[in-house]
Amino acid sequence: MHGLMTGDTDILVCTTIIENGLDVPTANTMIVHRADNFGLAQLYQLRGRVGRSHHRAHCYLLVPPTVSPEGRQRLSVLEHHTDLGSGYQIALKDLQLRGAGNILGAQQSGFAQAVGFDTYQRLLERAVRRLRDGESEAGAATNVSVTGSAYLPDQYIVDPEQKMHLYRRVSRIREPREVDELAEELRDRFGPVPPEAERLLAAARLKLLGSALDVEWIQVAEDQVRINFREDAVPRLTVLRDAFADRQLEVEVRRPNPLSLVLHRAGVEPLLPTITDALAMLADPRGERSGRLTVTG
Repeated sequence: MHGLMTGDTDILVCTTIIENGLDVPTANTMIVHRADNFGLAQLYQLRGRVGRSHHRAHCYLLVPPTVSPEGRQRLSVLEHHTDLGSGYQIALKDLQLRGAGNILGAQQSGFAQAVGFDTYQRLLERAVRRLRDGESEAGAATNVSVTGSAYLPDQYIVDPEQKMHLYRRVSRIREPREVDELAEELRDRFGPVPPEAERLLAAARLKLLGSALDVEWIQVAEDQVRINFREDAVPRLTVLRDAFADRQLEVEVRRPNPLSLVLHRAGVEPLLPTITDALAMLADPRGERSGRLTVTG
């Protein structure tokens, strides 16, 4: 090592010990054997041992002809993040690839990988919010099932990264107005919204409305909708009646406690926007009410 520092030695063959802060300003070339066996953060640290002065540096990562998918991913991330200060981005990619560990346990990696880093973050934020604000299970998300495909078609949004970004935005929507804003943005950027995307946005809106009304799940079929309220929900029946009064719907009470309703289409209006408007009025009963409600069962 002394010969390397003084310039008497040209080549150093060593283990990964050099990643621990070794500073050789004159080192300009590094060759890493079987780089596919190293971790992403470790490769980043090793690469940083060369090019520490004004000398132009190169780092060669040697791999066999066949590399595991995980190893190829790590090498690809390192290849695309070469700018100064890219350590933070590499650390995030490393977290996504390996998965975060248990916050209250001993496992150091892999826990978030099963659900995905983005979903893990949202679940963690929700759990912290409930502990901090004392939020009950009544504020939990409503399960929504809509008949028909609900997605962003490839012919509508071609770029996969844009599509994934929009899916994340849909999953993070917290207010009904955000659904309207996203729908307007889609029309402005990509043209008329196809039926599949409309159903996706409608499902997101129903989930928000259902959560506000303490609804456990909503199932939208071709000609009827099933709505189940949570056990501790106390829906205001007068408001409930008025919310469906001016819609072409017949309401059947399947079970009084917890309340379970089946809404049958009684006209030509499409069922999905009809039930969405009705639940929006139920969530905000200050709107206008008129007409009569037909209740059967």
